[in-house]
This record gives sequence, structure tokens and C-alpha cells, in this order.
Amino acid sequence: MSVNNSIGSVASNFQGCGEFISASPYGSGHINDTWCAVFDRAGSRVRFILQRINHTVFKNPRALMENIQRVTTHLAARVGCEADASRRALTLISAQDGRPWHQDAEGNYWRAYRFIENARSYDSVESTEQAFQAAKAFGRFQQMLATLPAPRLHDTIPDFHNTLRRFNALEDVIEADVANRAILAKQEIEFAIARKSISGVLIDADLPERVTHNDTKFNNVLLDDETGEAICVIDLDTVMPGLSLYDFGDMVRTATSPALEDERDLSRVSMQFPLFEALVRGYLASVGGFLTKAEKHYMAFSGKLITFEQGIRSLTDYLAGDLYYKVSREGHNLDRCRTQFKLLESIEQQEDKMDRLVNSLEI
Repeated sequence: MSVNNSIGSVASNFQGCGEFISASPYGSGHINDTWCAVFDRAGSRVRFILQRINHTVFKNPRALMENIQRVTTHLAARVGCEADASRRALTLISAQDGRPWHQDAEGNYWRAYRFIENARSYDSVESTEQAFQAAKAFGRFQQMLATLPAPRLHDTIPDFHNTLRRFNALEDVIEADVANRAILAKQEIEFAIARKSISGVLIDADLPERVTHNDTKFNNVLLDDETGEAICVIDLDTVMPGLSLYDFGDMVRTATSPALEDERDLSRVSMQFPLFEALVRGYLASVGGFLTKAEKHYMAFSGKLITFEQGIRSLTDYLAGDLYYKVSREGHNLDRCRTQFKLLESIEQQEDKMDRLVNSLEI
């Protein structure tokens, strides 16, 4: 069966899409498989996003989809009175049986979203205004979900941002060295071990639990094609209880360097302070009403920690034999690790200046 026929067959299990025309791979995600599907509905062409959930990574897809259904419903209610409300929160398309997912004959879980037109994501930030907009959107995302009713969301990946456990996992794969790669990553292993002490800082800081996105890469927010406004936060698989600074730290990691996450030319990797300042101002513009002084105190540090965490995750996957992230070349995960560690060094060199900026702003 061709890819188009296969996607068309899956699409028929969702309500109201119309007559299937075509589909093509979409986005740059490393975990799930995503297609943009085109349909004819009453003579008009419409687009939907179809995703096959990676149930190796997300081991309880039903709990994950329960989270997403609750979150998208809540966000839709919060933005319902705003102009262009249908573009400001993801809209799930129900399956024919009314559930927010479809399970195929092979046991794969699928979901469908309404495609948000006239907006796009960017793999790297192009201006301080883009950084400001993204941080404001992710902060507003946290702010709106602060009123999400009980019960507590499911932990879709337990300890996702538990950096200390991530480090312990790295130590385990270094010792096992199942892919015989430790010798090829000697410098990176030494770099990580020298910074082990920072791993538990946020965990031990007694910060309040929030509903957080937990994967606030710059390309997980859509910017309007015409105005440049950040209109919608996407990729909700890791929305679950967490710390607000997990989100802010990942913004620093992904939006302050012009280089891609797998850049081989490390001379292009640096933390650009004007972009950090834009993130701080955008984020505080949205969360200033509920962020605690303790959370603000660790904002600059969180960028360093989450960059370190992502570096050791890529290093762990490389040493384990590339089991988690999709790779397209030999040493791809090691390249990702090196990019993160170079960015971490740049953050360390500017950390005092970053702290001074955060402390100078009111919340």
C-alpha cells in the first residue's frame, strides 16, 4: 500500500475531514510521524495534521491523549472570546467512535488536528521580536493552564526533566558502553561529569508545581505569517505537571543561538544576550502575575541546566546506540550533544550578566 493510500485509510477514521486527496510528511520532529493531509470538503480544499504517536517513547498513549484533550478544551475556552480564536489553540478532531484518537489494526495510535493556516514555525530564531513573541506565548500558555481544573494531569514521561536522573542514566550507559562508543565521546563524557553538581539544583529548590509544556523549543510555537505574532503553542505530548523553569530554560536553549541543534560548525553556536533579554521580557510579560521570587531567581540558571540536560540526553542516546532520537547520519546524536555543550559554555560565560538582567526587572 502506498503512503498516500495508507494515510487516506487512517484519515477515514476521523470525523468530518471530507474526501482524502493527498498527504506529505510535515515538520521536523524527532519522535512522532507527522503528515499534512489535504481533503476535499464540500468543494473546498482543507488541511489537517495527522500524527502517528510513538508509543515506544509515550508508553501510555491513552493517558497522553486524555491530557491533550483536557488541555486543548481548556485553552479553547480561555481564548474563545478573542479575535481569531480558532487559530489560538490546537483543535483535536474526534475519531469516528468519539475518542480523541484512533488505534489501527497494527496497534498504532493516531490523532488528527485542524491545520492552522497562515502561520508557521521556525527551526531557529531570526530576530529579538520573534524571541519575545515566543516567550510571551509560552508564558501565556502556563498562565492559562494555571486554572486547569483537577485532577492532576498524567505524567506522560515520568521524570522527563529530572536532570539528576538523566545524569544517572548517562552514567549507566557509560559503564555499559553497549555500542562501543565511549572512546569516541571521551571529551564529552568528561565535560558532563565535571558539571554533575548542577543536576539537582532545581529539584532541590522547592519550587511550585505548575502545568507546563516541558518541550518549549522555538519551533513549538506558530508565528502568524502577516503580523509575526505568536498565535499558538503546539506539540502538546509533554504537557504535564512540572516546573515553570523547565519551560523557560528550554526557551533559552533553543532560541538564543542562531545555530541548529545538530550544527557541526561549533563556531556558529553561542548564547546571544539580546535574544535572552527578549525571552526574559516576553516571558515576564505573561507570567509576572503568578511567578514567585524563587522561580525568578533561577531563570538564568534554568537555561544552563536545561541545555546541560539536553546535551546529556543526546550523549546518552549516542552511547546507547541511537534508540530514542531519529538520526540521519553517523554520529548525529554526538553532534547534537556537542552543540548543546558549546552553547552551555557560552551561557556559563554570560551567566552573571544574565542574572543581573533578570534581577533588574519587576514582576
